[in-house]
Amino acid sequence: MLSADSNRSVTIVGVIPARIESERLPGKVLRPICGRAMLHRVYDAASACKLLNELWVATDSEQVRDYCAANRIPVLMTARTHRSGTERIYEVSRLRPAQVYVNIQGDEPMLQTSHLQLLLEPFLRDPATAGTKFVTTLKTPLAPEEASNPNVVKVVTNPGGLALYFSRAAIPYNRDASSAVPYYKHLGLYAYTAAALEAYMALPASPLEQIEKLEQMRLLENGIPIQVAETALDTIGVDTEEDLRAVERYFDTLRGRG
Repeated sequence: MLSADSNRSVTIVGVIPARIESERLPGKVLRPICGRAMLHRVYDAASACKLLNELWVATDSEQVRDYCAANRIPVLMTARTHRSGTERIYEVSRLRPAQVYVNIQGDEPMLQTSHLQLLLEPFLRDPATAGTKFVTTLKTPLAPEEASNPNVVKVVTNPGGLALYFSRAAIPYNRDASSAVPYYKHLGLYAYTAAALEAYMALPASPLEQIEKLEQMRLLENGIPIQVAETALDTIGVDTEEDLRAVERYFDTLRGRG
C-alpha cells in the first residue's frame, strides 16, 4: 500500500474538469445526489487521496465556480473552447506546474481513493517514469452481455498491462465461441505526465480517435504507452437520468449501511 509520503519525489496535481453543459443531462455536475451535488461528491472522494499535492476543479462555468467558492472547493476558470477534459487539464498545467496530472471526471461520483492510488502507483514506484511520456488508466471486469454496448468502452491489454486498443465494439472478438472471453470495461480516469500532455496537445486528432470517438487513441496511435491497472470497483459515469438514478440508489444503500 502506498503511503501518504510516497509522492515526495513526484509532484502530482489532481484536476476535476467540470462543464455545466451536457447534451444528455444538462447541468449534471451540479445535480444533487442524495442531497449533495455530484461535483461535490467527486471532490470529497478525491480529496481523501493523500497522494495528491493539489486538487482543483477546472471549469468554464460561472455557476460551477460560484458553487465551488461557496463550498471552499479550489477552482480555476478555464476556456470555453476546450473539446475534452484533457485539453482543460492542459490549460491547468500551464498554471499549476507538476510532473503528473490526474484527470478525475466530474461525473464519476462513485470514485474511490483506491482508484487514484492505482493510477499513481507506477509513477511512485519508479519516479523516473514521471519524466517520460507515459499515461495510466483503469479497467474493471465486464459481463459478456455488456460487451456489445457501444456506450461502454472496452480495453484490451498485453500481458504487462499496456493498452493495445480501446473500442466501443466488443473486443476481443470471440471467433470460435469455444470458451469464455474476458472482457474489460475502461474506466475514464487518467494520470498523465506533463510530457504526455504536451505531446497530446501537439498532435492532430488521429484516424482511430475520430472513428471511435475516443481521445486516448491519439496517444496509442503515436506510440505513447498507456498502462492499465485493474480494479474490482466499477463506477457509473453519469450521462443520463437513468445513470443518475442508479448512482442515487448506490448512495442510498451506503447511507442505509451507516
